[in-house]
Amino acid sequence: MSKNNILFTSIFLLLLSVSFVWQGTVHAQTPSTTPATTDNSSRIKELNDRIVELEGKVSDLRSQGNSLSSQIDAMDNQIKLTEYKIQSNEQQIMDLTLDIDSAGKRMENLEDSLEKVSETLLNRIVATYQNGGGGPMQMLLASGDAEDLITKANYLRIVQAHDKELLYNTQQARNDYANQKSLLEGKKKKVEDLKTELQGYTAQLDKDKATKQELLSVTKNDEARYQRMLSEARAQINSFKSFATSRVGSGASILPAQASPDGWYYNQRDERWGNGNMGSSGEKVWEVGCLATSIAMVMKKHGQGVTPADITSNGGYFFSNTAYMLIPWAGGKISSSWGFSQSAIDDKLSGGEPVIVGVKAGPFGTHFIVLKSGSGGSYVMNDPWNGTDLSFNQYYSTGQIFQYGWYN
Repeated sequence: MSKNNILFTSIFLLLLSVSFVWQGTVHAQTPSTTPATTDNSSRIKELNDRIVELEGKVSDLRSQGNSLSSQIDAMDNQIKLTEYKIQSNEQQIMDLTLDIDSAGKRMENLEDSLEKVSETLLNRIVATYQNGGGGPMQMLLASGDAEDLITKANYLRIVQAHDKELLYNTQQARNDYANQKSLLEGKKKKVEDLKTELQGYTAQLDKDKATKQELLSVTKNDEARYQRMLSEARAQINSFKSFATSRVGSGASILPAQASPDGWYYNQRDERWGNGNMGSSGEKVWEVGCLATSIAMVMKKHGQGVTPADITSNGGYFFSNTAYMLIPWAGGKISSSWGFSQSAIDDKLSGGEPVIVGVKAGPFGTHFIVLKSGSGGSYVMNDPWNGTDLSFNQYYSTGQIFQYGWYN
């Protein structure tokens, strides 16, 4: 074999290997990822530290003892806690909004870069094809001599190296764009979540302040009066528990979701709220929630879309951190009167108004139910423990009624 043939053959094999490498590069690119970053300003960290500190302080104050001063301190710190949560959310929203604006600009730049590099790559591919797209064999045949072939081979190698870099940059631009888009959407979603939380905290702050004012109002900021009310609250709650305990033997404490044939019946033992807490206390709805459940029924009957959970979750309806409902009930939505007036009850029922009544079940404690209709002591009731559309006289008697209430 002549030296020229050997040289041509060697160059041909070199071109062939370059071609294989270039084609492999085109198909072997893998997307890269850009790690997401989370911005957290020092202000947010400071607020979150204060939130954790106050949560512990509120918990300690509530467990220290039952005095008016300790309750006021706990409420004051609860108000501060909610205020810090509001500030933290506002700061996070501000930071994220700035990030979103910045990310939007980066997206625009990436779009421009992606468009330009894609255009350049396309032009390079066309040029490469025009100059060497026929492959090594065609380049060999089209070359006048070995020097011409080497020049074309070098040119092809340089162009293909540039193409490889462009291809990588194009893929990187695509990955960066996708990552920035994902980050942008995530931050937008976070802002919406924070705004929803902010609305909840703002509403909670109003409730916290109202609860404090209610406590000061009902106690007249007097420790002795507070202690008397606390004693009454404990007595009522213990009486509710006695009633529940006396009846647990005949039925489970928690029931599956209960039907509402009349559209406004609720059962305090319903699994949807039975294990929930009463106000800020640790008492459970199934055990001491007969009055709250009765109130929810009457409000539902009057077109308000409430459940027992809505009533029991409102701390402003209860005395201090107990499960004792303040009078007037439900923030004044339900009025009440002590004792038993058959004429007053019958008058309400004849006008289509349900009446909440409290009954003393002897040694078995006290309980609240809702009278739906009837007169003269013969009533149909919704009982938050036993069921709907029951005969009042089958379970209780008018002589046991010690309190009644109606919708304002």
